[in-house]
Amino acid sequence: MAGTRKKVVLTATAVSIAAAVLPLALNPERRELDEAARARAPGSFVELTHGKVHYELAGTGEGPVVVLIHGFSVPAFLWDPTFETLLAQGFRVLRYDFYGRGTSDRPDVRYDRTLYENQLTELLVALRIDGPVDLVGLSMGGAVAACFTASHPERVRRLVLIDPFVGPADAGLVTVPGLGDYVAALFLEPVLMKRLRKVFYRPEKAPDWEESIREQMRYRGFRRSLLRSLRQFMDEDLSGVYAEVGRLGKPVLLVWGREDRTVPFAQHERILAPLGAELLAVDEAGHTPQLERPELVEPKLVEFLRRGSP
Repeated sequence: MAGTRKKVVLTATAVSIAAAVLPLALNPERRELDEAARARAPGSFVELTHGKVHYELAGTGEGPVVVLIHGFSVPAFLWDPTFETLLAQGFRVLRYDFYGRGTSDRPDVRYDRTLYENQLTELLVALRIDGPVDLVGLSMGGAVAACFTASHPERVRRLVLIDPFVGPADAGLVTVPGLGDYVAALFLEPVLMKRLRKVFYRPEKAPDWEESIREQMRYRGFRRSLLRSLRQFMDEDLSGVYAEVGRLGKPVLLVWGREDRTVPFAQHERILAPLGAELLAVDEAGHTPQLERPELVEPKLVEFLRRGSP
C-alpha cells in the first residue's frame, strides 16, 4: 500500500512539473523586440505614448491619405499588393502595425477600443496628416476603422470595410483569465497557423506568409496582445458602432468574400443597412477578397476612393 501511495505521489509530482514546464518549453516568445529586429523591417518607426510603432507612408498624391488597417494577427504586410496598387494609381498611402503585432512595441496595457483609436490618432498627428483620411480596414481592422470614425468623424472622409469583425468573438477557453493564458501558451501557435490557412477559399492562392507570421511570434508580448484584444475589444457586439457610423452619412463600401469562414458572409446583413453602405460581394473568396480576387476588388476600391477627389 505504501509503495502504491509513493507511486501516486511521484506520478502527481511529475505531472505537475510537466504542466508547469511545458508552456515554457513550447513558448516561441524568446526574444526582445530590439533595434536589430526593427532594422530588418521596411518602412519607419515613430515613438507614441505606448511605444514605437512601425509604419510605411508613401506616395505623392495630393488627395486624402488612404490608411490601410490590418486585422487580428497578420500585420501590415497583409496589404502588400493593395499598397502597391494604390501607389501605382497615384494615392498617398499609410499602413502600420497595431501595438503587439509585426514590429510595433508590445506594451503591457489594455488592448481595448481606446488603445487602437488613440494609436491611430497619435500616428496621424505624429506624421502631420491633418486633413480627413480614407480608412480601409480588414476584419478586426474594419472594427477599429469603424470605432475611429464614430469617435472622430471629422478625421474620416470615406470608409472601406473588408470582411469586418462585428462580434462578439467566440474564443472559448482562451477568454478565461488564467486558464486561457495556459491554453494559449500550449496551443496558440499551431491553432493560429491552422486557422490562417483556412482564411483563403483556395489555399493554393495563399501568400507565403508562414515564416513572416512565425517571426512576429518570437518576440515577447505577441500572445498577450492577442489574448487581451479578444478579451478587451472583440468581446462585445459592435453592431451599434456600425449603426453610429451609418448615422454620420459617410460614404461606406462594404466588401465581403462569400466563402469567408472567419467572419461569415451572412454577418453583412447585420450592418449593411445600418451603415447605408454599398456592397461588393466577392464570389470564390474567403476572408481576404482583396488578395484572392484583386481583379474584382482593386478596381472597385480605386473607383470608390476617387469619388469626390480632385
